[in-house]
Amino acid sequence: MTIELFRNNSYLKEHDTTISEIVSDGLVLNETIFYPEGGGQPGDEGSIKINNQTIDIIGTRYNDNKLVHVIENIDGFKKNEEVKLNLNWIKRYSYMKVHTCLHLLCSIIPFPVTGGSIGDGRGRLDFDLETKPDKEEVLNKINELINKDYLIHISSITDKELDDNPDLVRTMAVKPPRGSGQIRMIRIGDDIDFQPCGGTHVSKTSEINHVKSVKIENKGKMNKRIILKF
Repeated sequence: MTIELFRNNSYLKEHDTTISEIVSDGLVLNETIFYPEGGGQPGDEGSIKINNQTIDIIGTRYNDNKLVHVIENIDGFKKNEEVKLNLNWIKRYSYMKVHTCLHLLCSIIPFPVTGGSIGDGRGRLDFDLETKPDKEEVLNKINELINKDYLIHISSITDKELDDNPDLVRTMAVKPPRGSGQIRMIRIGDDIDFQPCGGTHVSKTSEINHVKSVKIENKGKMNKRIILKF
């Protein structure tokens, strides 16, 4: 299993590691700083350097429970070879800020989340909600939370603790991964937001760019889509 260094430190930009397996669409590494596509967040991109040759990583995803760094041509790579990873930090940092801001949106709209996506400079969540919120009110509340510079903490709870507190799970379609006995949790401030999440986040809300606009769309009687642009 690949050691996922980004889970505890989202700010790693480069890392030396070794190839543990070569698969049809890319490389499996012993350790990685690259986040694999999931939970609405795109897989990381960047490059991998081996023997003074630099090759683009065009995506990162799970394939057959293996974390694969996708490259166009796997020829020339060998198992156990040492490589150097370089993350496309500009794009990843943008995802981190958007993802954290969507947690702030959850704190403002206390309804179940039915879907969502994270992009570069924009993000959206769909809520199980009948009445449209006021978009100017949402915009002002989010930017107020950003300005208050709340700290973001990573922690964990047990499967049983989550079972005893099912309201911690905000997403209806995506459930927290189980099996290890521990559920990764993200907390903003003391009581702004606390929920299971496997994505990458900034360390404090002041790192998030101010939201420039909020758009709210009807996606069904009980489904409202809120789109944030930065």
